[in-house]
Amino acid sequence: MGSFKGHALPGCFFLVAGLWWAGRFSLWYVTRRNKSLGSTRLASRSTQHRLDILEGSTMLFFSVVGMLAEQFVSDGPWLHLYDYTELHWEKLHNWQHSTMYLFFGLAGAISIIVHTTDAAPLALDRLMLALAFFMEGFLFLYHLHGRAMLDVHVHQLLLFSVFGEATVSFLEVFHRGNILLELLRASLTILQGSWFWQIGFVLYPPSGAQWDQMDHNNMMFITMCYCWHLAIGLLIVCVVYCNVSCVVKSRLKNTPPIEMGLLKPRETEPDSEDEVL
Repeated sequence: MGSFKGHALPGCFFLVAGLWWAGRFSLWYVTRRNKSLGSTRLASRSTQHRLDILEGSTMLFFSVVGMLAEQFVSDGPWLHLYDYTELHWEKLHNWQHSTMYLFFGLAGAISIIVHTTDAAPLALDRLMLALAFFMEGFLFLYHLHGRAMLDVHVHQLLLFSVFGEATVSFLEVFHRGNILLELLRASLTILQGSWFWQIGFVLYPPSGAQWDQMDHNNMMFITMCYCWHLAIGLLIVCVVYCNVSCVVKSRLKNTPPIEMGLLKPRETEPDSEDEVL
């Protein structure tokens, strides 16, 4: 991660994940509220399980790619943890990043198991996701020793979004399907993604114009900039929710009366497993 690209790539991943969650959870909530559309294919429990499997598979794939990239880049440790000749640890930053990817990979694997078998309780996927975010923040917390003041500050700000995601994901273990928690997780994920990009521009600017790492005014600006990122993340999620809601209501308005009549008997179906939890 010691480069602009190294921060931009995870930034893109979290941005896409946040937008995906915002769109998916908005669609699920709006379609379930409109009972005439509640039994359509997009809102069915089987479709939701397939999407959960897709999410888990994607998370597992990118986590494995991230671990391999951290280990086998040209200046990576190549699976060597300790140099017995020189008597020092090998590339611990790469090992810490690999460990972060490991826990997201475990979260993806558990999600696949939960939604393809009955071997584990449904809430375990949210618990593992919360653990993955917590371990990311925990490792970052002890990742900053000896760095410049501004470098430490931008990473400390990142911890607010990471630990926030861990807390929200843990609350979802007990309040699964709560739209406020789901959209808040999406907002914090977008914030984390955009802030990774911001860290890249501050510490490794493509233009080559270096920031003064010890200037207190730069720290004040970066703190204010973080608030702007949060506001933009919340705004993006609101826009996604409003657009999804408008599209669903437009479809509902254009649904022929005959089709509406065929859909009404399905309203008496029991709530899905996600809604019960």
